[in-house]
Amino acid sequence: MLSYVLRRLGQAVVVLIIVSLIVFALLHVLPGGLVRAQLGPKASKYAVHQLTAQEGLTRPVPVQYAIWFWHLLRGTLGYSYTENTPVASLLTEFFVRTLLLAGSALALTIILAVPLGVLQGARRNRSLDYTVSGSLLTVYSMPTFLLGVIFIFILSIKFHVLPTTATNFGQSLSADVRALALPILTLSIGNIAYFSRYVRSSVIDNLGEEYVRTARAKGVGPKRVLVRHVLRNSLLPFISVVGISLPTIVSGALIVEVLFHYPGLGTLYWTSQQHRTYPVLLGIVLLLTAAVVIGNLLADLTYAALDPRIRYV
Repeated sequence: MLSYVLRRLGQAVVVLIIVSLIVFALLHVLPGGLVRAQLGPKASKYAVHQLTAQEGLTRPVPVQYAIWFWHLLRGTLGYSYTENTPVASLLTEFFVRTLLLAGSALALTIILAVPLGVLQGARRNRSLDYTVSGSLLTVYSMPTFLLGVIFIFILSIKFHVLPTTATNFGQSLSADVRALALPILTLSIGNIAYFSRYVRSSVIDNLGEEYVRTARAKGVGPKRVLVRHVLRNSLLPFISVVGISLPTIVSGALIVEVLFHYPGLGTLYWTSQQHRTYPVLLGIVLLLTAAVVIGNLLADLTYAALDPRIRYV
């Protein structure tokens, strides 16, 4: 297991280095150059020259990359002149909020998708299975932003249950819960449909296995067989699906943040691209890449921890 973890960490480092090379290349193909992109088109020649010398952009490109990568390892991602704040500090503040949103949505997804999938699998080809499957398939076929608009219309405009935006996030605990309710619901509802269908298929497959028939022959009750045997084996491939779906969940979170004006990485990305704050945009790309790589590694390790038959070498 230790050798596998070290190998996966090595692969993660390689992926991050490749992404850093791509990001560094993008920095040097920006229209007008990085300095002009940061200072804006109306910056004076003196300001451009001064920042060019300050950033070391007159040196050879390999030297520039080495210096830039060293700063990256130290957590220095540049400076946002529009926010008058270091990029690293800005990303840390907004990433925590995005992590809260995506993590809450993922938790809600798992809490609802697993029992729904088990219920569908245990009662397959019955009226309950058809009803739940049809409803979830309808929801899954809708884009995330469309679901958000529908929830805003129903829960905010029609019945005035929840606020339309999350701009008041951070004021108080009660305000935070109300502000997060619609974004979390919008982000999780489509994933609930997808994950529950996967759990349903896995439960159906496991119900036909030999160990289930053996347990029933020994007099084990249906509920105990379902909970203690089928559920655990059905969750193993489900964990892999969660790991693979992390990029989709994160990207969906960015869309939801813009829709509900939630102060996370999505909103920061939107405002940064409007102001052409490229160091912030590229810092977000690096940060999300690292989060996805680490998330997939954790999913693999959890898979191995739940199934003692799996031994990574």
